[in-house]
Amino acid sequence: MDLAAIALTDHDTTDGVADARHEATKLGVRVIAGCEFSVRAPWGELHVLALFLPHENERLQTFLRDTRAARRRRGEQIVAKLQGLGVAIDLDDVHAQLSGGDGGALGRPHVARALVDCGACDDIGDAFRRYLGRGRAAYVEKPLPKLADVTDLVHHVGGLTAAAHLGDRGTEAQIRIFQDQGLDCVEVRHPSHAPAVEQRLTRIAERLGLGITGGSDWHGESEYGESHAPLGGMRVPDAWLEQLEHRLELTTRKRDERAASDR
Repeated sequence: MDLAAIALTDHDTTDGVADARHEATKLGVRVIAGCEFSVRAPWGELHVLALFLPHENERLQTFLRDTRAARRRRGEQIVAKLQGLGVAIDLDDVHAQLSGGDGGALGRPHVARALVDCGACDDIGDAFRRYLGRGRAAYVEKPLPKLADVTDLVHHVGGLTAAAHLGDRGTEAQIRIFQDQGLDCVEVRHPSHAPAVEQRLTRIAERLGLGITGGSDWHGESEYGESHAPLGGMRVPDAWLEQLEHRLELTTRKRDERAASDR
């Protein structure tokens, strides 16, 4: 695989960072602490990657604990809807899908896996088509923060943000709006992005002075589809990481200078 570095960006949790770094040290692989947030977008939901996080920061962890609590409440509502439809599923079946135990970030994929395990659906895609997708019988809207709230948090603790897998929604006009709300980078390389999409997003990022990132979006599945690739399955140049580190250094310096001038 020839993997040199990996950013661990689980949804709404950094709980795996310490273990990942412990194992990666044995392999000579660098682990960058990150997280994936969900925020409001004109089309519903935007995923935002946060990179270079001080994962033990209390302000960050308080925000993430509150977000996971909201996720659990949503999960309970989804399960209640499924039970109302006559599906033989229990909340414990869903919690069993969380590798991190009760501290993990519960989401619809966990419900989907539970539906497959209990025989209610053929596979994860079937679960979303029949029950969990937007507009389906067991769908529950997710409470979402504003992008500016998340970028403010990430910048406060010293990280960078990137808009994930924008695809055709990543127009220059829309990315400019996100930039005004604190966005630092755009994920241009992703399993769902055709080469033409990657090239277009890269040109937009360059024109706007934004950083670029890429990744596999691996969620632990053995079935990847077009939205995910296996761990390490996307070739991302070392130079991209170096550019992000340089951007982080400049951002940190500017923030410190502003703080000093305010004193």
